[in-house]
Amino acid sequence: MRLFFLLPRVPYPTEKGDKLRAFHQIKQLSKKHEIILCALNDGVLHEDAIPILSKYVKSIHIIPISKITIFFNLLSTLFSTKPLQVGYFYQKSAVAKVRKLISDTKPDHIFCQLVRVAEYVKGIDIPKTLDYQDVFSKGIDRRLSTAPFYLKPFLRIELKRMLRYEQEVFDAFDHKIIISAPDRDLIPHPDRARIVVVSNGVDTEFFSPIESEKRYDLVFTGNMGYPPNIRSAEYLVNEILPELLKQKNDLRLLIAGANPNIRVMVLKSEHVDVSGWVPDMRTCYASARIFIAPMQIGTGLQNKLLEAMAMKIPCITSPLAFKALNARAGEEILVADSPAGYAGYVKDLLDHPEKAASIANAGYEFVLRNFNWEKETEKIETLMTKEN
Repeated sequence: MRLFFLLPRVPYPTEKGDKLRAFHQIKQLSKKHEIILCALNDGVLHEDAIPILSKYVKSIHIIPISKITIFFNLLSTLFSTKPLQVGYFYQKSAVAKVRKLISDTKPDHIFCQLVRVAEYVKGIDIPKTLDYQDVFSKGIDRRLSTAPFYLKPFLRIELKRMLRYEQEVFDAFDHKIIISAPDRDLIPHPDRARIVVVSNGVDTEFFSPIESEKRYDLVFTGNMGYPPNIRSAEYLVNEILPELLKQKNDLRLLIAGANPNIRVMVLKSEHVDVSGWVPDMRTCYASARIFIAPMQIGTGLQNKLLEAMAMKIPCITSPLAFKALNARAGEEILVADSPAGYAGYVKDLLDHPEKAASIANAGYEFVLRNFNWEKETEKIETLMTKEN
């Protein structure tokens, strides 16, 4: 089959969850199918993106979206009924380019990642699959409780629009997929049970146990410009860390990941390092005794947890992140819902290395059993070939 992949971002480097997911799906599907990749791009193209992606696709078409265009897109979207998330990535001139590419390449199937690009292919008479991946409306809803007062009115409008749009695009696609069952159940459509759960995988050949000096007690990783990660880092440093320092005054924490927001940078202290972008995230995981992900907002499966577990690092997370993971709490991962709860688990793991090893080993086996890119991508292939 010839597959046309339409993405809101170039899927390399894989420092963001949507890019990681798309990259591995393309890599797996390219083994049997011809792929035409079309990606919007609102930033600087990485010098390795084209060479690496070219290994898996027949052709690559990158459509730049300038910051000026984005500004006017958002401004015009304010006076429409579309969500800002959609308006940000929508460009009238790009619509003609996408549709001409589809006309010229004559794909058997169109695959769209995220509702952000659904507008580009509405009404095209070719079988289409939409990867909701996450439930944006729920993510917005969770942000409302902690957002500054001046943002709340905009978020309420965006929530209302996104709820309507997530339901609307459902009927514009032949097939729908999403990252987890809990996320599927949040999609505002009466036929949401028809959405197929396609989880993420882990490259367990790359993310595997590494012997390394433990320079940190705790590590938290992710794109540190992403609001859910920013909020989690603040919660970790401002609410959990003070509880920990009452028991262990020399504790050290590493916050690692690209694009650290100023709110993350100011968290640096004698107890907290903020690394920014690192060439190999495995070194960060391996440098710590415990991985902690106290996610407070956001939706979807946390790739960072899968990667840490694959490296045999004992993990502690929140009920929010745990829900999509479907692991055994207390055996394969620890789940806390308060600063005192996190501090108690951290102390217990640091004081009892044998328990930490048990959680780490069980988590490692859990990931090996349940998160495989090849197996998960086969579900997409089954959907795409159903009508052919």
